[in-house]
Amino acid sequence: MAVPVFCNSCLCEPRNPTPRFSLTSCGHVFCEICLQKGKKDECLVCRTACRTLVLSKQISPDIQSLFMGVDVLCKKYSKEISQVSEFQEKHRKHLLTYHKQKIAKLEESLKKVTQQMQQIQCMKPPEKTTPLPYSSASRNPFSIPSRKQNVYSSYSLHSSRPSTSETMEAMEIDPVPSPVRKV
Repeated sequence: MAVPVFCNSCLCEPRNPTPRFSLTSCGHVFCEICLQKGKKDECLVCRTACRTLVLSKQISPDIQSLFMGVDVLCKKYSKEISQVSEFQEKHRKHLLTYHKQKIAKLEESLKKVTQQMQQIQCMKPPEKTTPLPYSSASRNPFSIPSRKQNVYSSYSLHSSRPSTSETMEAMEIDPVPSPVRKV
């Protein structure tokens, strides 16, 4: 049921022949007869400056909805709201599916990497600790000379020509870098 339209000045309703009705920007409705009696661009009821719009079937849907029954508006907007809600729900489900698939792929990748790490750890031989070269020197003083001892003094116990391995054993290793040497 449409809201009855009537002039806010003379309270007449549209009838045949129907005078045209206008809506003011301040929200009042007037017939064309009353509008002609009043001052131009001034509301007859609230006396404020206003613009007018002739009411017809060609006016915008927003203005037409001002004259529709509340029950009709509820049905119309209820349908629109349902359509918007369904549209948004489809998009939420689509986004949720995408994120679930992405999470599943990431979990699968994590599982593979974890398995690879476990396989690598199982294949890795246990680390052996090697004794320091100076620890063997305490047992056999002739294999590696001390720092203060002459490098060639250990050769006196060997033959006149030492082998390559004997020469390597006789070399002194200095773990402290020299200021001249670049590390």
